[in-house]
Amino acid sequence: MALPTSRRPLRFFFAVVVVLVLLGSVASSAAAVLHERDAAALRDIRAGLRDLPGSRFFESWDDATNPCDYAGVVCEPEDTGSDALRVSVLTLGTGLADSPGLAGTLPASLASLTALTDLVLYPGRVSGAIPADIGSGLRRLRLLSMSGNQLTGQIPESLAGLPDLHTLDLGNNRLDGSIPCGLLLPSSPSLKVLILANNGGLSGQIPDQFSGSQLFHVDLSRNSITGTLPPLPQTVRYFSVAGNSMQGSLDDAFGNGSAPTDLAFLDLSMNNFSGSIPRGVFALPSASSLLLSRNSFTGPLTVPAFASERAATPPWSVVDVSHNGITGAVPEDLAAVESLYVNNNRMSGEVPEAVARSVFAGRMTTFYAQHNFLTGFPVPPLPLPDSAALCLSYNCMELPSASAAGGCPTIGGPLESRPADQCRSSAAADAGSSGGDG
Repeated sequence: MALPTSRRPLRFFFAVVVVLVLLGSVASSAAAVLHERDAAALRDIRAGLRDLPGSRFFESWDDATNPCDYAGVVCEPEDTGSDALRVSVLTLGTGLADSPGLAGTLPASLASLTALTDLVLYPGRVSGAIPADIGSGLRRLRLLSMSGNQLTGQIPESLAGLPDLHTLDLGNNRLDGSIPCGLLLPSSPSLKVLILANNGGLSGQIPDQFSGSQLFHVDLSRNSITGTLPPLPQTVRYFSVAGNSMQGSLDDAFGNGSAPTDLAFLDLSMNNFSGSIPRGVFALPSASSLLLSRNSFTGPLTVPAFASERAATPPWSVVDVSHNGITGAVPEDLAAVESLYVNNNRMSGEVPEAVARSVFAGRMTTFYAQHNFLTGFPVPPLPLPDSAALCLSYNCMELPSASAAGGCPTIGGPLESRPADQCRSSAAADAGSSGGDG
C-alpha cells in the first residue's frame, strides 16, 4: 500500500539526515590523521625490528597503508578534541604458536607514544635494553608485557609508580641489576601482576615494606635475589621466589599470624632458607601448592588438624618439602594431600596409617618418601591403584611390596634399604636430641 502523500516528505527527510550523518562521519574519519610524533615512532619501530624467518607480522606495515591499519596498532582520537589520532594499543608480533616472533631492538622513541595503554611484545629474539624513559613517557600504561625475548640491561626505574599500571611481565629475558624497589612498594598501588621470572641476573632484596603493596601475583623465580623473606602482602595469591639465593628463617613471613589468607600458590624452593617450617605455612586457608624443596629446613613438621578446623578436604594439591634436613615423623594430617613429597630428609618413625590408606584409596596419587629413616609403612587390605606413584626406598625398613619401589623415579640413588648402621646411628641421634640416653 502506498504511503499517504503527507508522510512521504517526512520519510524522505529522515533518509537525507541519515545520509548526511554518514557522510559527515566519513569526512571526519578522513580528516583525522595519526599524530606525527606517533607516526615517527612507528617508523622507528619498523626500522628497529624485523620478522624472523617464518613470521609475517610486518607485511601490512608499508608506506601505502594507513598506520592505524597496521597489524597490532589501535588508534583513538586525541583527548584534546583535535582531529589527530593517537596510538592507544600496540601489539608487536602475533603470539601464534607457529610464529617465531620478531628480532631487533626497541627504539628510544617508543616512549613518545604517550597515549599507549597496552604495550605487548610477543616472544621472539628482540634484544638490547628497554628504553630507560619508557615509564616517563608512557604514563597511561595499564599493561606492559615483553616476556620471552632476549632483552638485557636493567629494568627502567621509570616503570615504578605508574598510576594505572596493572600488569608488568618482563619474564624470560636476560635482564640484570636490582629490581626497582618501587615495583614492590605501596608506591605502585595499581600494580597487581609482577612477573620477572627466569631472567637470572635480577638482584637485590625484597624490601620490608613489601607487605604494604597491593600485588596479587608475584613471580621473581630463577634470579639472583638475596636476603630474607619479609611478610607478604595480604592481597597476594601467587608468590614464587624459587631458584634464588634467599636465606634465613620464615618466621617473619609466616610465624606471626599475618600470613595472607588468599595465598593459593607458594614456591620457595631452591634457596637457602633455614630453621623449621612455621606452622603458619600449613595453616594458610587457601593454599593449594606449597613448594619448599631444596632448602636447609630442619626440625619436625607441624601441621594443623584440619579435620576439626575447616571443610572435610583441605585444599592442598601439592606439598613438596623434599631435599631438606627435616626430622621427626610424617604428620598424619598430610594424608589429605594429593601429591606429597617428603623424600631426601631425615624423617623417622612409621608412616601414619591415614597416609597409607590415602595412597591405597587413590586420594593421594603420589607419595615420595625415599631417602629417609622411616621404619614402617602399614599396608591396608587394598590393591595399589595403577595411577599411584609410591616410593619408600632407602629407608630403615623392608619394603612392604614391589609396588613400594615401582613408583620411584628412575634417577636419584639406590632402591634398596638403608644400611643398618646408618639406621642405628640415626636412632641414637634422635634419642639424644629428645633427651633419651641413646
